[in-house]
This record gives sequence, C-alpha cells and structure tokens, in this order.
Amino acid sequence: MVSYEIEKNLSLQDFIYVLTDSGLGERRPMNDPEHLERMLRNSNMVIVARDSGQVVGVLRGLSDFSYRTFVADLAVISAKQGHGIGRGMLQFARTLAPEARLILFSAENATGFYQKIGFHLHERCYQLKVGEKLC
Repeated sequence: MVSYEIEKNLSLQDFIYVLTDSGLGERRPMNDPEHLERMLRNSNMVIVARDSGQVVGVLRGLSDFSYRTFVADLAVISAKQGHGIGRGMLQFARTLAPEARLILFSAENATGFYQKIGFHLHERCYQLKVGEKLC
C-alpha cells in the first residue's frame, strides 16, 4: 500500500533516484548535486510517496498554504507510473492547503496526465529564463 507524507529530510540520493528513474531528471540539473540539494532544502513543501518503505514518488513545491501552491517537481518512478501515485501526491498537497490554487509547469509528455486529472491550461503564465535580462 502506498502512503503519502510530508518529508522534511528527504535524502539527496532518494531525490536523485526518483528524478532520474521517472524521466524528470532530463529537465533538471542532474550534473550539479549542490544545485539539486538547494532545490530540495529550500522547498517548503516536500511530499513523498512510499511503497513498502521505498520512496517511489516526490512532489516538491512552494506554498503559502493559503492562496497558492506552486508544484516544482512531480515525479514517480517508472515502475509505479500509471498507478495513481502522482494524483495521490497532488491530492495530499491539496489537503495541506485546501484553499490554495495548485499551479505547475508540465513536462511535454505529461500534459495529457494533467488534463485527465482536471488541471486547466492557463494562458497568462510568464517566465524569465536564467540568463535572460529583465527589461
């Protein structure tokens, strides 16, 4: 049975394993463990999914627990994808901040998943990438 819980001390090793095995690592700075460590430690919402004690999923986000929750990473190891674990972590995040809107960037191959579980595309999302100048 899969359990969901807040994780304050997720190991960098477990975080790297889930990112890599899920495929999300292709879009993360996997060659820079210090960067990954900062990403993990500076997030105020880290949720893990465990199956028989093994970490099989991670949701990493930032939340004010009132109005907005920004999901930075939602990753489930490949062997457990399609079993409702990603949805379960999002539902758990919603219980932690029931009044907060869930917001995220989707990986290209995950848009169908988010649409299927009820997320809506927002046409006014903007970003300024690293190295781009603020005018």
